[in-house]
Amino acid sequence: MELALLLVAVVLVVILVSRAIAPVGLPTPLALLGVGAVLSFVPALPDVRLSSDVVLLGLLPPLLYAAALQTSLLDIRTFRAKILSLSVGLVLFTAFGVGLVAWLLLPIPFALAVALGAIVSPPDAVAATAVARRIGLPRPIRTILEGESLLNDATALVTLRTALAAAGLAAHGAGDHGPEDVTVMSVSQDLLIASFGGVAVGVVAYLLIGTLRRQLTEVPADTALSFVAPYLAYVPAEQVGASGVLAVVTTGLLLAHRAPSLQSAPSRLSERINWSSITFVLENAVFLLIGLQVSALLSDVGSQNLGRTLLVGLAVLVACLVLRPVWMLGQAAIWLAVHRVDPEVRRTRLRSAALGSWAGMRGVVTLAAALTLPEETPLRAELLVIALVVTVGTLVLQGTTLPALARALDVRGPDPREDALVEATVLGATTGAGLRLVEADPAADPAVIGTLQSMAEARVNRAWERLGTLGPADDETPSEAAARLRTTMIREERAELLRIRDAGQVDHAVLTTILGQLDAEETALAWAATRGAALRESPLRPPDRIVGGCEHLLATEVPVPPRTAEGCPTCLAEGMRWVHLRACAHCGAVGCCDSSEGRHASAHAAEAGHPVMRSIEPGEAWRWCYVDEVLG
Repeated sequence: MELALLLVAVVLVVILVSRAIAPVGLPTPLALLGVGAVLSFVPALPDVRLSSDVVLLGLLPPLLYAAALQTSLLDIRTFRAKILSLSVGLVLFTAFGVGLVAWLLLPIPFALAVALGAIVSPPDAVAATAVARRIGLPRPIRTILEGESLLNDATALVTLRTALAAAGLAAHGAGDHGPEDVTVMSVSQDLLIASFGGVAVGVVAYLLIGTLRRQLTEVPADTALSFVAPYLAYVPAEQVGASGVLAVVTTGLLLAHRAPSLQSAPSRLSERINWSSITFVLENAVFLLIGLQVSALLSDVGSQNLGRTLLVGLAVLVACLVLRPVWMLGQAAIWLAVHRVDPEVRRTRLRSAALGSWAGMRGVVTLAAALTLPEETPLRAELLVIALVVTVGTLVLQGTTLPALARALDVRGPDPREDALVEATVLGATTGAGLRLVEADPAADPAVIGTLQSMAEARVNRAWERLGTLGPADDETPSEAAARLRTTMIREERAELLRIRDAGQVDHAVLTTILGQLDAEETALAWAATRGAALRESPLRPPDRIVGGCEHLLATEVPVPPRTAEGCPTCLAEGMRWVHLRACAHCGAVGCCDSSEGRHASAHAAEAGHPVMRSIEPGEAWRWCYVDEVLG
């Protein structure tokens, strides 16, 4: 009963705190960490102590799996050299650097000091992902940080086991190694078994789950399978001495990459929704539970040794904060010394390295690794407090100042307008492919094809309408007006449906089906409306030039200036309203977009034979070729 009450209390605190601090803008992990620390000193509350098994088996696999599902396998492959440098090289560099500091300050063997270094060396996947999403880091930096935090745990845990074996202590999963068995060869062998074995087990788990998914047609069964997927990878890998962390990450990356072919659309949607709820609870509960350890850990140390322990903890924290920039900025300096690049690339490289070097927040893995220290470890309580100081210190110092550093370095995330532009182009290409397929079917009903063409055109126009400012009336776009009216209709339809339900006139199963359809449609409309509003509220800055083109785009690298700045002349003459404005790149004629009533830009291109137009909306610098349907 106490366990059930504790779980309910943790979830409720997570929900209430995250909701309470939403208007303030304080990071939720930091707020929960502080709340947990305060609650740990309340005498009436039970003493909450986490075990290593709870963290390593109960929390770590699903958290890693959820993070892997949101990470691109192709992006990991693109930045694999940088990710491996951080997840292996930086972890070892930090472990031995921190080990030297701890060995000089504490009466412990050097091997145990290195074990402490291994505990505090890996940045946390949960913290890195949360901060990267919150402040909108550039995609390459975000991919590198997420990839590093997903893969570095294996290096840290192998280093920890090896260091404890060298110190003559039995570690969690240390195998049969003793102090005399720890050699360079044995360490290399353990690392290879952990890494390649973990990846191999992850691939096998992926193949097994993929085979099962092909046989499953029920959405609930497929979603339930995803709940056990992390453990199907983690547990076997740990049993054979491989890295369960790498196994889970490999399985998650491969399943996410192959999801469009392994799962149905309803299954993917269900999995996404369910895992978002699980991730919300676990990610935030981890930091609350870390805070709840504070009082117990401090009491274990005792008042006599507490001052020295905290000072050593601060010294180790400073070492962690210094060693990461030394490694990353040093690597960037060496790369720039070898490669000749222009000044802008040099500045970008150094800024990215500086920002990444300050994104080393520790979290659940550090706490879990510290809890694996055997009970007979010298100064075990002090080492746990030091790990806690590093975790809390990096979360507070780096988590709160990273956004300001990103602004100071002028390192910005992806431009939402450029993303919307690329999205509209890709959507047009995919929609065109689908239309060409059905139009080529000789048995297709022309009326049905016409309906599909209208639906496809409206879908593409909705994407284009998110760009630019509004028309002369400064009101909503046609798609926004249609979505608003359709939402109003849905709410009235739902009200009538509930009236029919309350009257008991129709079977409940039928009503539930119709209600589900209305909810799905309203959710899609609300999601699209939110994205459009967020885009329009974003800063109007010119996007980077989009690579790609054709002979027509190459011939209009320097477009002719627009003939007028007053708007679409034809719309003004005929009393119409436009949505967005375009200008012919060949002659400068101004016309309205295809979402507008007149579609005068397209009409001019067809009449004059001028293939390229460009946007003249504020903050936009893209062109479009009507002939080749290419963005430039």
